[in-house]
Amino acid sequence: MNILLAEDDLKLGELIGYMLKKKAGYQVDWVKEGEDAYFYSTSSHYDVLILDWMMPNGTGVEVCRRLRKEGYAGAILMLTAKDSVEDRINGLDAGADDYLIKPFEIDELLARIRALTRRNFAPIVEDEVHYRDLVLSRISQMLSDGNKEIQLSPREFQLLDLLLQNRGQVLPRELILERIWGVDADVSTKTIDATVKLLRKKLDSFGKYDLLQSIRGVGYKIEN
Repeated sequence: MNILLAEDDLKLGELIGYMLKKKAGYQVDWVKEGEDAYFYSTSSHYDVLILDWMMPNGTGVEVCRRLRKEGYAGAILMLTAKDSVEDRINGLDAGADDYLIKPFEIDELLARIRALTRRNFAPIVEDEVHYRDLVLSRISQMLSDGNKEIQLSPREFQLLDLLLQNRGQVLPRELILERIWGVDADVSTKTIDATVKLLRKKLDSFGKYDLLQSIRGVGYKIEN
């Protein structure tokens, strides 16, 4: 299960992320600002978004309201120290599916997550990504152009999928590293560059070597 945790309290965020990974075996991405929460939730698929009410650069309520306005249909759980009835109503009216008041026990958080995922209302991610004459299969992780197909490694697939989902945008190496390898991974940005090199070799077999563009000193992008 993939979880996005948006929590600006460093100790609490680290604790929640650790417990979700170690106790429940979930994959967790942790961000600390509202804008990052919005970007992550719109650039990848998560089973549940856990949004803290008070964050810099966009509160959890603001992020939730923005996502719902744009048609986001996934599960959203709000974390907050605000416990008045009016605050709960505001959070739910913004589009949150559930509301957990701090402080809370980790077992209760896990139970809320399980309850949300049982509702099975998260959007279905398309099985294929189409870009010009290329088709990327999310099921088989194969890349094809109608005449031939090539198997991608898991990291090559994740990188290409991430760039295609955000085509037209420059993705910094640091962000790519966090999204694909994870914030706790003991790897450097050179690992990204090596994966790009391998992916370009496979793209070259379709005559698309230059599809994946390097932005010097920043990261990578794919044009719209």
